[in-house]
Amino acid sequence: MKVLLVGEYSNVHWTLAEGLRALGHQVTVVSDGDRWKGYPRDIDLRRRSLGTIDSLHYLWDIRRTWPRLKGYDVVQLINPVFLDLRPERIRPYYQKLRKQNGRMFLGSFGIDKPWVQEGLKPDTFRYSDFYLMGQRRNNAFTREMEENWLGAKGDLFDYIAYDCDAIIAGLYENYHCCQPRYTGKLHFIPFPIAPAQSRTTPPSPPPIKFFIGIQRSRSEYKGTDIMLRALERLKRRYPDRMEIVRAENVPFAQYQQMMQTSHVMLDQLYSYTPAMNALEAMVRGLVVVGGAEPEHYQLLGETDLRPVINVEPTEKDVVQQIESRLLAHPETICRLSEESIQYVHKHHDPIHIAQQYIQVWHS
Repeated sequence: MKVLLVGEYSNVHWTLAEGLRALGHQVTVVSDGDRWKGYPRDIDLRRRSLGTIDSLHYLWDIRRTWPRLKGYDVVQLINPVFLDLRPERIRPYYQKLRKQNGRMFLGSFGIDKPWVQEGLKPDTFRYSDFYLMGQRRNNAFTREMEENWLGAKGDLFDYIAYDCDAIIAGLYENYHCCQPRYTGKLHFIPFPIAPAQSRTTPPSPPPIKFFIGIQRSRSEYKGTDIMLRALERLKRRYPDRMEIVRAENVPFAQYQQMMQTSHVMLDQLYSYTPAMNALEAMVRGLVVVGGAEPEHYQLLGETDLRPVINVEPTEKDVVQQIESRLLAHPETICRLSEESIQYVHKHHDPIHIAQQYIQVWHS
């Protein structure tokens, strides 16, 4: 089968491509590498800046690439906004892909219109990007999401969601948010994670190294601001028993190296599901502190392996969970590390995930 994967989100498409290639399929990944993260791709469509010259170069790159993207059995989009253009300018490129290829699939792997629509309802989740403890979260990022996805981006989502052959959700939150509107088209497939070439070494003796990745523009939205404060508070309390490793806006390769020397990762305070970042850490044997609610395990059908230290989205609970479960009992890190690796191999093996995609694409 000949497959075209358009766009990138935290290495989902490239990892899926590797699983598909291992099964003998021909795959092309077209993306910008998820911008500064620099994930691998076969065809690079990166907009270097919003300046006039770079914008003209970008448009030229798209126009000379698009005629080549034809004759594929399957095309999957990472998101309705799969190019770094205004939504109304993306639609003709979607139509061209639709016309010159076979079946078309839309990924729901993060922020999109259903995510925003359902998140704006105070009772959809116990906590979310938009609500915390019953109070509306009001920051620049949530305001921007609401404005964009209930406007032009939302219109593009509606158009593609109606036209495509199916929608594939990769997180519990996406699946839950899409269910009311797209039940007949909706499928859930977990993210694929490549096996790690090496794994972290458990602390013996301490200090325990706590890793936190920070995107400066999204820190408040993702909750890393609260998690970092919790770590710094614990560091003052236990200066000899822990270290903090911070990665701020670094390329993926450097990020992996920094992660590899750590024992525990803090990630996605407001999430119900461990996403790509957390899973990349878990497959290397790091213990993840973050979102892993019962609903996500239930969707996976997992009743035994629950290695993520699930926290409530407050600084107090992050401090309490780390202090009571890790700093007071560092010996548990080895067990949780092994369970993390088992969990990822069981639910996120790239070949097994590729087989699930193939089944949906054929159906």
